[in-house]
Amino acid sequence: MNMNTDIQSDVAGAVPVLRVRNLSVTFDTYKGPVHVLHDVSFDIARGEILGVVGESGAGKSMTGSAVTGLIEPPGRISGGIVELFGERIDTLTGEDLRRIRGKRIGTIFQDPLTSLNPVYTVGRHLVETICTHLPVSESEAEARALALLQEVEIPHARQRMAQYPHQFSGGMRQRVAIALALCAEPELIIADEPTTALDVSVQAQIIALLRRVCKERGAAAMLITHDMGVIAETADRVMVMYQGRVLETGPVRQVLDAPREPYTQVLMAAIPSVHQRLMRLPVPEVGSGTVTQAVPWTPKPIAADAGGSGAKPLLEVRDLCKNYELSGGWLARLLAHEEKKILKAVDQLSFSIRKGTTFGLVGESGSGKSTVARMVAGLTPPTSGRIWFDGVDKWSPAAQTVAMRRRFQMIFQDPYASLNPRWTVEQLIAEPLLVLGLTSGKQETAERVQQALRRVRMKPDDVKKYPHQFSGGQRQRIAVARALASQPEFIICDEPTSALDVSVQAQVLNLMRDLQDEFGLTYLLISHNLAVIRHMCDDIGVMQRGQLVESGEAASVLDAPRHAYTRELMAAIPDISHTHA
Repeated sequence: MNMNTDIQSDVAGAVPVLRVRNLSVTFDTYKGPVHVLHDVSFDIARGEILGVVGESGAGKSMTGSAVTGLIEPPGRISGGIVELFGERIDTLTGEDLRRIRGKRIGTIFQDPLTSLNPVYTVGRHLVETICTHLPVSESEAEARALALLQEVEIPHARQRMAQYPHQFSGGMRQRVAIALALCAEPELIIADEPTTALDVSVQAQIIALLRRVCKERGAAAMLITHDMGVIAETADRVMVMYQGRVLETGPVRQVLDAPREPYTQVLMAAIPSVHQRLMRLPVPEVGSGTVTQAVPWTPKPIAADAGGSGAKPLLEVRDLCKNYELSGGWLARLLAHEEKKILKAVDQLSFSIRKGTTFGLVGESGSGKSTVARMVAGLTPPTSGRIWFDGVDKWSPAAQTVAMRRRFQMIFQDPYASLNPRWTVEQLIAEPLLVLGLTSGKQETAERVQQALRRVRMKPDDVKKYPHQFSGGQRQRIAVARALASQPEFIICDEPTSALDVSVQAQVLNLMRDLQDEFGLTYLLISHNLAVIRHMCDDIGVMQRGQLVESGEAASVLDAPRHAYTRELMAAIPDISHTHA
């Protein structure tokens, strides 16, 4: 495999924006050096977008960190060179390196909650960065910051400037991170999963924005993602990584339509389709290099006692509302002669879920999906409305017993925020088993923990590690393993596969389907990925601005949407069969 034949520049003899040759990264541990990148080489030309794909832990984010000098001890660049417009930058340190970051290289990090300072308003993040890197006054910086927020489609941008990161939804925070990366007009943009937390309509806007920035400003972009649809509609070339190495690089259509490497072929086969539902997705056989066959969908009959026709649903939500007051205290309102400002995060929402089925909630970021999940889980009290689980009011004393809590689990959207950073993986997965009294001793607990890790394709010795030692996708696998370990009856899944590469996503979805068939599990699945919704869900509801605008059988809603917003979502889905013009 000759990687030099795949390395291109915009025109013959031109200096690429980014040139990487034989880049290697090593971590020095007490057990000896661990090599995480091996001789990685690639170029990115002016105006070009290079897509980088591969499974979680393949080295995609590590490559981006090495380019920007963000690898800290015990990690180090152990070989190779990194050049920006022909100037070597991998040897820069201190103030020289700081001048490069933000100004010449903009980075969109995978986890916006941890990359944004929680004590700074969103406006201060942007204004401070603009004033640091551009020769503008503070008023000019504020105007530019406001324009950037409007450019990434944040509603009520002027009011949002004064709010803090925790007051934004996951997708809204991701939009802020994108605006922050663009504010100093960088020559190179490193986008690490920039659309992971975004719904398809906003994702389409960000794709268009990234393409426009690269075309109009001549900026280069390194787009790290596991979403092949995003790659097809955004990137000019694609680089496939596996275990710290570059397997193949080439034009997008060449790699997607006729992949040379078996691993790339596995990635292509494991992508769910928004147009067809399968019983099981094809996944790679561990160690064999082959792929299991897809299993066509066969509708399973739902017995009356399991929630079929004429039976009570397992979960029933009626007229659910959640309001948040956005105005200041009573004295501030009195002095300003203002009335209370109420945000209706969820407004008169009603739906039901039959036992043994999956109900999907879709909608744009900030539409209220995660708020619904938290109310159903008992984490956020509703302003009004009722939630019944198996005939019991979810907010009554009868629902607060250990026996009832055993029947619930939740997979959160942000694994880094939901996993205790001071606990090992073993402690994290064992906690629900111990609290709920589901094991008889240490040995059984350890066995259940290992079983849960094997199900999400994690290594046995990962039990002794901490969350910060894993990539974003690996942390999401740990969160899924933690929820599945206690074998609950009802699982609320808030974007459970958003950070997973397509092959691991296929394995987790197959696992969820197997557990549903074996134990009769019921899922409330929240996702912006309509292909995942199509694959997993029997019924779906579409939310917009806190309201349920359309609901029904999944196939009917997706194949023949009645509401204009649902049609917009379907039209905005990135399609792997299409390439941008």
